[in-house]
This record gives sequence, structure tokens and C-alpha cells, in this order.
Amino acid sequence: MGTENFRKPAVCPLYGAIGGDIVGSCYERHNVKTKDFPLFSFRSRFTDDSVMTVATADALLHHLDFGASYRKWGNLYPNAGYGGSFRRWLDDPVPRPYNSWGNGSAMRVSPVGFFAKSEDEVLKLAKASAEVTHNHPEGIKGAQAAALAVHLANTGADKGRIKEKMESLFGYDLSSRTLDDIRPDYAFDVSCPGTLPVALLAFLESADYEDAVRNAVSVGGDSDTIAAVTGGIALAFYGEMPREMISAIDERLPADMWEICREFSASFFGTR
Repeated sequence: MGTENFRKPAVCPLYGAIGGDIVGSCYERHNVKTKDFPLFSFRSRFTDDSVMTVATADALLHHLDFGASYRKWGNLYPNAGYGGSFRRWLDDPVPRPYNSWGNGSAMRVSPVGFFAKSEDEVLKLAKASAEVTHNHPEGIKGAQAAALAVHLANTGADKGRIKEKMESLFGYDLSSRTLDDIRPDYAFDVSCPGTLPVALLAFLESADYEDAVRNAVSVGGDSDTIAAVTGGIALAFYGEMPREMISAIDERLPADMWEICREFSASFFGTR
């Protein structure tokens, strides 16, 4: 693939988003407004964010249509917590995009950021991954922003460069507020405009992968998806996560999902 200019995470790249999803899963409906919380419990599990992240990677690896891959994996794991519109899309004999601007397009897109060779390819693939369901301009923009942030992080951009790109290309305000400003009043919001700035700030204000995920969960709201988006970017940037987090993810992933993680990692980074 010509990855000589790419950072090479010491763990499967998909674990960035999956780890955020699993950590955030038990806090989605039971928000915490602090960074001091247990990362994992018996209630921690993968949700639709992880399933669809794996589906995106499967599509990229095996040259599948994104929509076909999402339907394949969604029907393999029908109880992963999908939104109502996506659930109906999975069940529709003739599925059509439903003009969503929800954050589902961003939660699943991190593999594109690792896979693509250029910024143009990131934007093209992210759009294709989004528009099979989330064909609203904000749904597409959210996917493109999340994927490009991963790509920039993975190709050596510093946080200042990533922030500038997110503000100039996508218009997200990452300068006028901090997480401390947002946290007290932030409520459940499944839109891309309500999710991406928060997820990006959680990364920008972090010191390492675990800190980024703790930032994301501490804001509240749609905790698993915010943390999945943040986690994908954070792993691309920092290149590692604590060994205990890797073990906790390994324990919770079924064999078919783990196999796609292994294959994606081996194909592009030679890890795991």
C-alpha cells in the first residue's frame, strides 16, 4: 500500500473506535459527567458502532459495496442497538438512503481514514460509505470529517493542523469552547453537527488514547458513539492503547469480528 509515511499503530487500527464504543456502551443511558469512572464492567459490550466499523473494514478489504456490507453485518448482529431508521433500512427489501444527518455515518468510518492513501481518497470513500444511508449533507460531512481526522492523525499531522482542517473544511467550531464549557449542559444528541465538534475536542484536549476516551465519555450524551469517533482519531494519533484495554476488547469481540480486525491490521500495518 505504500505506507512508509504512515504511523503504524501497535494494535489493530479498528480497536480505536471499537474500544471507545465498548467503554462508552454502559454510559450511553447512564451518563457520567466526570473522567473518573471504571473503563469496563460486566455491562460493557460492543454495540452497533463496532459492528458497522467492522462492516466498513470488510467492505474496504474485500471490495464490497458499503450498503451490502452494512446489511450483511447488521443482520448478523441484529440486536446491537441500531437506530430506528437504520433498523428499517436493514429490513427493507429495497433499501434506500433516508436523508439522515445522524452520527451513524461518523461512528463507522474510521477504517476509511486508515485505508485511504490521500485526502481526496478519504473524502471520496467517506462520502460513499455515508450516502448509502446518511445522504443528508450533514451526514456526509460528519463522515468525511471523522475519516479525514483519522487520516491526518495517522499520517503525521499535529493537533494544530487537524484542528485547522476541521474548522476550515467543515466549519466545526473548535475554538470558542472547551469540554469544561460544554460538559455541564450537554445532552443526548445523535446528530453529526451535535457530535463531531465534541468528539474532536475530546481528542484535541487529550494526553493519550485512554485520556481521549475518558474525555469523550465524560461529556455525556451519546457516549458510545462520541467515544467511538474520538477513539478512532486518538489511536491513529497516539498509535497505542493500554494493554488492559486491548485485552478487554479481545474478550468481548466474537470470532468473526475479530477476524476482520486481524485481517485489516495485517493487510495494512503488519500488526497483531
